[in-house]
Amino acid sequence: MTILSCKVTSVEAITDTVYRVRLVPEAPFSFRAGQYLMVVMDERDKRPFSLASTPAENNVIELHIGASELNLYAMAVMDRILKEQAITVDIPHGDAWLREEGERPLVLIAGGTGFSYVRSILITALEQQPHRDISIYWGGRELKHLYDLGELEAMSINHPNLKVIPVVEQPEEGWQGRSGTVLSAVLQDFSSLAEHDIYIAGRFEMAKIARERFVAERGALEDRLFGDAFSFI
Repeated sequence: MTILSCKVTSVEAITDTVYRVRLVPEAPFSFRAGQYLMVVMDERDKRPFSLASTPAENNVIELHIGASELNLYAMAVMDRILKEQAITVDIPHGDAWLREEGERPLVLIAGGTGFSYVRSILITALEQQPHRDISIYWGGRELKHLYDLGELEAMSINHPNLKVIPVVEQPEEGWQGRSGTVLSAVLQDFSSLAEHDIYIAGRFEMAKIARERFVAERGALEDRLFGDAFSFI
């Protein structure tokens, strides 16, 4: 692991509770798509956040931080970022990175800011294996919480093998897409997941249930099913 001081170059409020933070580290670093960093608050307090940027972007770090009065753990990190315009990180962590060998189709599943985890994997996979079949499911309570859906839809235009499936829990009138949960959407779309590599980021309970049902009901292989730092504990 490497301890790096990072300068904050931009903070963008992309929803009422999600911030896009871009950092420039003081020294070179490396990681694998799907790994995470720890924001160092003090010697005994390090807080994990998935990297939304990719290993190819080795001069910048992008984080998507969901912070509100209901999530003081992340809000304290945002307060420091905004106040000091600098932060210290411990990088990299996690073993749920993109397995780059083989041609197995990918299923990427994200809830909320779990999108940061699958974004890094998605972009890296498209760069390295542009013809690999990829399905990405992104769920949010409301459509506005799928804050980078436009970016995903633009990617799918250039990559016909990429399927983007947004799922909204509380759809507005006129919504033509999927509603409910990402778990139910995946189960509806796949009769078998035995031939797929699956990457999941989201709430503990969602990820745990998804893993159990994918293995039991769709034949997913446990050693080809991966989750970010928050998923499988």
